[in-house]
Amino acid sequence: MAREHTYETTVTWTGNQGTGTATYRGYGRDHEIAAEGRPGLLGSSDPAFRGDAARWNPELLLLAALSECHMLAYLHVCASAGVVVTAYTDQAHGTMRETAEGGHFTEAVLRPRVEVADAAMTERAAALHEAAHRGCFIAASVNFPVRHEPVVTVRGA
Repeated sequence: MAREHTYETTVTWTGNQGTGTATYRGYGRDHEIAAEGRPGLLGSSDPAFRGDAARWNPELLLLAALSECHMLAYLHVCASAGVVVTAYTDQAHGTMRETAEGGHFTEAVLRPRVEVADAAMTERAAALHEAAHRGCFIAASVNFPVRHEPVVTVRGA
């Protein structure tokens, strides 16, 4: 059964410094990202593209979306498989290459650090990352590899 879901966001440019985009250096990259009922995000471009390093940029948001989607899919498959996860942290890494035509991500590496309740769950917990990857809608939507380097530990060990 195929189901369709829709999503809506509003992105508002707040970087007009008085002359709009009259020159490349004459405008700010600042913007706000909003969705109904949620706190706003302050965005900009990457500092390499004249952006504000203190704000979220599209590249970080894409990497965060991949990491968050994998985590949520992973927690689901673990719960379904009887693997009790007690902690989860991911320090994800993405690589983007600039080319004459623009730029594109070449890969993302997710590095989930998972803690499980019992040592008997570690092997299954490690293996379930593959099922989580298949279940991640965001990873299924990108055209670059998303690799995983999980580490599984046991609570209290």
